[in-house]
Amino acid sequence: MTGRDALRLAVARLRACGIEDAARDARLLFAYAVGIEPGRVNLVLDEVLEPAAAVQFEAALAAREQRQPVSQIIGQRLFWGRSFLVTPDVLDPRPETELLVRTALDIGFGRILDLGTGSGCVLLSCLADRKDATGLGVDISIDALAVAQTNAQRLDIEGRVAFQQGNWCQGLEGKFDLILSNPPYISAGDLPYLSPEVRDWEPHLALTPGGDGLAAYRQIAAQAPSVLLPGGWLMVEIGPTQGAAVVAMFAAQGLEQIAVLADFDQRDRVVTATKPI
Repeated sequence: MTGRDALRLAVARLRACGIEDAARDARLLFAYAVGIEPGRVNLVLDEVLEPAAAVQFEAALAAREQRQPVSQIIGQRLFWGRSFLVTPDVLDPRPETELLVRTALDIGFGRILDLGTGSGCVLLSCLADRKDATGLGVDISIDALAVAQTNAQRLDIEGRVAFQQGNWCQGLEGKFDLILSNPPYISAGDLPYLSPEVRDWEPHLALTPGGDGLAAYRQIAAQAPSVLLPGGWLMVEIGPTQGAAVVAMFAAQGLEQIAVLADFDQRDRVVTATKPI
């Protein structure tokens, strides 16, 4: 069987499972199985699919039919132009989260704290683009921290970053001029309505704090000012209906210049604030 035939059958299988972008996913899984970059798929479609690649492709397709995310199957995801290791222990990096990185780079920073760092994609993207900065990533999950450490090594910036197990800002030493976080914010009531890829495969600890989905923001708002330098910035990703609530929490802690930023779909996505000088 040629690669073209295998890819055509794969697209049909994924479409039959209700996968929206079946053609894109099939090509990514094909490239992974064959061991090439996705952009080179067209160059090998008329070649006979080698037995080992066929076995790998079948296993990848079977996993995707079970709605496992492509990033978990192939073990990586592009974020801010770089490849990050992804496992079931961390959230799949999402394009909308890049707004956190873009906003952070726009204001500048010297020492950055990432709360709930997960794969480290936000923190490491910032440090990769700001060569003189250092950072600390905190997560409650030891397994997530192992993924973040591996990503730091892959990007060759482990000398400028440290990782620590912890619960938000509790027990942290030192001060930071930028604090970032993409915390769990899905409410308990919304969790059952997430896509199977998210609901069934991503770590619930990183998706939802339960209840109204705002518990993490309450803790961050209360704790972050104590480790934030005067004039420093706090930035958090939010769900599209949570802007007003998070703004009120930040204001109650005396933070200033509070703003809500929209993502590329014009949905509220990031809340920023600064500590008074």
